[in-house]
Amino acid sequence: MTIYTKALAAATAAAIIAAAAPALAQSKGDMTIGIGVHNVNPQGSSNTAAGSISVGTSTRPTLTFEYFVADKIGIEVLGAWPFEHNIKLAGAGTVGKTKHLPPVISIQYHFVNQSKITPFIGLGVNYTTFFDDVGTGALAGVPLSLGDSWGLAAHAGVDLKISDAGSLRFDMRYIDIGTDVKVGGANIGKVDIDPLVVGMAYVHRF
Repeated sequence: MTIYTKALAAATAAAIIAAAAPALAQSKGDMTIGIGVHNVNPQGSSNTAAGSISVGTSTRPTLTFEYFVADKIGIEVLGAWPFEHNIKLAGAGTVGKTKHLPPVISIQYHFVNQSKITPFIGLGVNYTTFFDDVGTGALAGVPLSLGDSWGLAAHAGVDLKISDAGSLRFDMRYIDIGTDVKVGGANIGKVDIDPLVVGMAYVHRF
C-alpha cells in the first residue's frame, strides 16, 4: 500500500468517524445529566368563589437525568429546587405564597443529524406537590392550602454541541397543573396554573 493510499484510507476513516460522532451521541445505553436554570411562567387563571386568582412566576435551578433505552429515544426525569410563587386575587393583590416541586418523567425523541444542533421533543407526566402555603395581605393569618396535581407535560428544545460529551440545551415545557384551593378550610375552587417552563442547561453525556 502506497503512502498516498494509506493517507487516503486514514483520511476516509477519520471522516467516517467524525460524521458518525454526532449520531453516536444519542445511542442506546447513553446517560446524560443536565444542570440549568428555568423560569416557571403560569399561563392560567381561574374564577373561584373568592374571585379571580392568578399565580406569579418563579426561577430556580433545575436538574435532569436521561437514560437512552434505544438509539435517539430517552427517558428523562426532571427535578428542581422548589419554586416559590405569589398568589394574587383580583382586586386584593397578593393574598398568599406557596412553594412547589414539579417532577416530570418524559419519553423523548432526539433528531440526531450531522450538525452540532440536535432538536428533540418529548411527552410525559407531571406530579406537582405544593407546600409551605401561607396566607398574606388580605388573607394574613388565614389557613391556605393547595392540593397536589397530576397532569401531562410536553417538552421541546435543542442541544448545541460544545464538546465531545457536552452540550448547551435551550428548551421549553408546557405542564398541565391544576390545584384545588382551600381558604380557611373551605374549598373555593380549582386554579389552573398551566405554566410554560423555559430555560437553559449544560448537559453532559456519559
